[in-house]
Amino acid sequence: MLALAPADARAADEDEDTKPSPPQVYLDLRTSYSRVPAGALSIGFSTPSSMLARLSELTLRPTPSLPASQGVAWDVPLTVDVNDQVSLYGGFSATTSQAGDSAWTPVAITSWNVGVQAEIYQQNGGPIPTLTLQTTLTRALPSGPLATTSLNNVLEASYALNADETRGLLAGMQSTLTAIDADRAEIRPNWVGYVGGFYQWDNNWKVTGRVGVQSFGGAQLLNLAPLAAFTEPIVRFDLDKMDDNDNRLFGLTAQIAWTPKPAYQLTLRTPLFLTKN
Repeated sequence: MLALAPADARAADEDEDTKPSPPQVYLDLRTSYSRVPAGALSIGFSTPSSMLARLSELTLRPTPSLPASQGVAWDVPLTVDVNDQVSLYGGFSATTSQAGDSAWTPVAITSWNVGVQAEIYQQNGGPIPTLTLQTTLTRALPSGPLATTSLNNVLEASYALNADETRGLLAGMQSTLTAIDADRAEIRPNWVGYVGGFYQWDNNWKVTGRVGVQSFGGAQLLNLAPLAAFTEPIVRFDLDKMDDNDNRLFGLTAQIAWTPKPAYQLTLRTPLFLTKN
């Protein structure tokens, strides 16, 4: 076998470094537990599957008002990291819930979703922060009197305080627009504005905190009592284990959203990589 000369070896290494990486594919598995007080819908920093399952359950057993509830949701989005800046995803959510004195519902697929996340600007050591836009379209299943279609948009600015981008500041805005199939029902927009920060240790454990204000426009759901509008605090903390290429290996998220009574959500992320860079 003909050995490469030193110059040829260096050129081969450079070609390997500049060659685009193939797309990374994985199931971004998420398991969530949530508790929601009576008379409220919990939206928060995302459109949780438990909210859609709760509306579906009301079509079977309508009551004068929304009872307190708890639920478990499994989100299964197939995610493709096209490159370091763009990710595409789509999948389904399965849930089980318990409202008031009722028994837990059977586990069922309650929604599907598609979305994209893209870094529209990278800081790269400059004075302007990295800007990331995430858009998710979610449709409730099965179709019924309270079936919904939700569009969730998040624009976040991330300003790194060091060259390794292991610590920094965050600021963002989220909007959730929900259309409901029923003529005499309406869910008005939900907005979240927040600030926060992140820190990543040398062992690749990363903590992120966000504190903000959620403003919900209220809702009217068929014969249920109207849900009042509110503007209240919201808090979210993330603990993630990353690898050397900044891929998430494990994640734990805790969220408290005042609606105006506190609603809680705990989410465990366990990605299953099909291909990995």
